[in-house]
Amino acid sequence: MHATCKTHKNLALFDFDGTLYDKDSFTGFIFYVHSKRHIALQGFKVLPYIQSYYLGFYPAHHMRSKLFHAMFKQAEVSEIDAYAKRYAELLIKGLNPALYRQLKQHQSLGDDVVLVSASIDIYLKYVCEILSIDLICTQVEQDQQRYTGRYLTADCSCEYKAQRIQEKYELDSYHAVYAYGNSIEDKQMLSLADFSYLVGTDLSLPDLSKTSNHRQIS
Repeated sequence: MHATCKTHKNLALFDFDGTLYDKDSFTGFIFYVHSKRHIALQGFKVLPYIQSYYLGFYPAHHMRSKLFHAMFKQAEVSEIDAYAKRYAELLIKGLNPALYRQLKQHQSLGDDVVLVSASIDIYLKYVCEILSIDLICTQVEQDQQRYTGRYLTADCSCEYKAQRIQEKYELDSYHAVYAYGNSIEDKQMLSLADFSYLVGTDLSLPDLSKTSNHRQIS
């Protein structure tokens, strides 16, 4: 797929929720930060959207932005940031063991590793800091040290996920591109890869030793 080889590096793209991390980290963050009372009061405001989402009538990318607005509008950045740092440490402890080993193997080979997620940068930036990897995700807006409740970028899913990757990385410059995902929202990202892995569908992870050996003799 990527014919022009300008480097011996691979590029490894990892989705987060449902892939590198088994659960929904965004919902988990809401419950980690806010009281049950706050969640109930704010959740009631978007209840029709929540019901429509679970019935399959309202798309996930719209639901995420509605939830972020309801739960975090006017929240103090410094207060939420303190929660985010601690939450990131908890997320690291809950990473999928097999996918985490795969990520570490990519790093040991000197590959560029990127977390590509529709979840928000508030806590994912700290996850990536701990893992020493790059980040592409949904970024949120701040104003006067408070969250506005709006996204600064589009929801980083589906075609926009692939677009963000292509804007940041010259895919043809890599020896090979690997992508790991778990849902239809990762389809476009997986289509960019020479080697892809879909959680729940593919039986085994890509064998990195093959590309490693190829690079040594090429």
